[in-house]
Amino acid sequence: MDLELIGLRAPVRRSRPVAPGPFALLSLLVALLPISNPAVWAGVIVACNAMPWLLGLRARRTGVWRLSAAGLERLAADGSVVEAYERDRIEEFSVTADDEILTIFHKFGSTTAGTLTDMGFDPLTFYMTARRLGITTHVIDGDRSVFDEGDLPAEEDAPRALGRRAEQRLRDQEATLLAVAHEPYPAVQTTRATLGNPVTGRRRAVALGLLLALLALTMLARIALDGALGLGDRVMGGLWAVVGAVAVLGARRRRLTSAPLSWSISPTELRVRHATVAEWRVRADHVAAVVVGPGTAVDPVSGALTGRHTVVTVFGHRLQVLARLPAQGLDVFQLTHALSERGYQVVTPDQGARRPSQYGLAGLPDIFARVPGGRLVVDEDGIGWADGAGDVILRMPRDRIGGMELLTVDGHAWLRMYDDDGDEFLAAPLSMLRISRTDLRESARRMRLPITDAEYDAYVNAAFHGSMTRIEAALDPSITLTPEEDETLPPVQLDVPRRTRVLAYAVTATLCELVAVLGSIWLRGDLGGFWTSLSWAAPTGLVLGLAGTWLYDRNRPQLRISASGISSVTRLGRTEWSVTRQALGGVGIDESEAPRLVVWSPVGRVLRRVSFPPDLGELRRACERHGLPWGPPDADHGAAPPPEL
Repeated sequence: MDLELIGLRAPVRRSRPVAPGPFALLSLLVALLPISNPAVWAGVIVACNAMPWLLGLRARRTGVWRLSAAGLERLAADGSVVEAYERDRIEEFSVTADDEILTIFHKFGSTTAGTLTDMGFDPLTFYMTARRLGITTHVIDGDRSVFDEGDLPAEEDAPRALGRRAEQRLRDQEATLLAVAHEPYPAVQTTRATLGNPVTGRRRAVALGLLLALLALTMLARIALDGALGLGDRVMGGLWAVVGAVAVLGARRRRLTSAPLSWSISPTELRVRHATVAEWRVRADHVAAVVVGPGTAVDPVSGALTGRHTVVTVFGHRLQVLARLPAQGLDVFQLTHALSERGYQVVTPDQGARRPSQYGLAGLPDIFARVPGGRLVVDEDGIGWADGAGDVILRMPRDRIGGMELLTVDGHAWLRMYDDDGDEFLAAPLSMLRISRTDLRESARRMRLPITDAEYDAYVNAAFHGSMTRIEAALDPSITLTPEEDETLPPVQLDVPRRTRVLAYAVTATLCELVAVLGSIWLRGDLGGFWTSLSWAAPTGLVLGLAGTWLYDRNRPQLRISASGISSVTRLGRTEWSVTRQALGGVGIDESEAPRLVVWSPVGRVLRRVSFPPDLGELRRACERHGLPWGPPDADHGAAPPPEL
């Protein structure tokens, strides 16, 4: 079997400056040198800033690591072997989970090859490839210090056990890949899905950086053309040179970090295009499964390898790696569901086995089964398990409770509890805990314990506030409803709070005034002095700041809530997006990455993420009044009330 794994390496077609920071500081020092000729003085400064880019053109192509039947090898750019660990000399691989350092064990001892990230490997692909090549591989919890002789226990102490939780997770992913490698997985949707990362202000930032660099070059040339180079002129020229170098580097960084990334997913092909790296096309009939999660990728700015990016690893039917596709900046939820709906088997690192709706007392803590007539109780001290006489046998203090969640699984009410670290430590149906959903919810809220029942709240809000108009009309005879008003309520349009708008105006005006003051200091010699230049620069900066904020504010998007759904409209009346009531499953706040307003579908899929923050109190009241469910929906049930015992 011809099996090999090639590590990643940075593309070489992009020019990367070598040590631009030190050369920029060197240009400042050169500007202070007593060079009498102005042309030579300006040329030396420009040469210092151009030198990093010239050195980047001569940068050699880096090598690549390869794991194959011949062993672990490091290849040069021309394909020659620079460093090799032969297969017959390798007895075992060990990788530490925290720092991913690879240790090679052989009959004469051990050696450290480096980190998997620097070698261009991912833990999962390296682990699977090494095992298929017949090399014993272990993943050890912790860092490289577990192998250091100074940290070994004394001879009289018992040998300590090495944790293998990380290895077990890799084994689970490997088992999942083996199980789905040859299983047919039909596509639910045949339409092409297009995903992309949000790119805002990229061209403007690049253009601003280049214009600032051109301004710095112009000012440097003007100082040189004046002839007389005093100390002030030399300092000003060096500062302009540093500003130009920083502007160019900032524009380059902005261009590379915010480069457009587009995914085109269809049942027949995967097509990924990164504006500054490459383009990939993978046929669907060659793909057995895809793994979505953190992995090794090339940093677009420095060209170094990093392991903090989101990567999609594509495996073939022989579990060989077909491609490693970048997905940084994409919504992982949307990406995984788009792949799964179009016939691709998706495996994620945190993909656990689903619990059945009922599994008896064997799945609960042992104390539950040993206490006859036991039941769950809620009091001021927290959550406890009481016996038939009411005495609490086991208690979870309230300071240890991180959260409780009530949900519905296969038609049965369930409780999930999390500790203060956010880890789930209990998940059981309420029938096994012998407490009703209403009693648990009301008791926990009365004792101010952190509990959520989003499904029940959404149902109550939709059921109660859907008839609010008719109730008000019945109580107040002066209110008369037309047939159109009897069917729908007037829509509510929500804007960002006034305090946020005033703060945006103040911050923008302050930044413009700061730029005006700095410009007056730098250009005071050319504009008649500091106070003269400030007298017209300060009002101009204030007017520009307020005018720019007003131009953005006059067409800012707002939320429109109505009985027919939720939409985003601008103040000029243009609709950016709209979600109808039939396609709406819930509206609420998602705090998984950053607190933001999210619109869910009835099956729990994120439809929209709202970047501007409206007043949450008014938003919830508007959703309740128009019957829109507040909170994330339950994926398995519609508008039926949650089950009670």
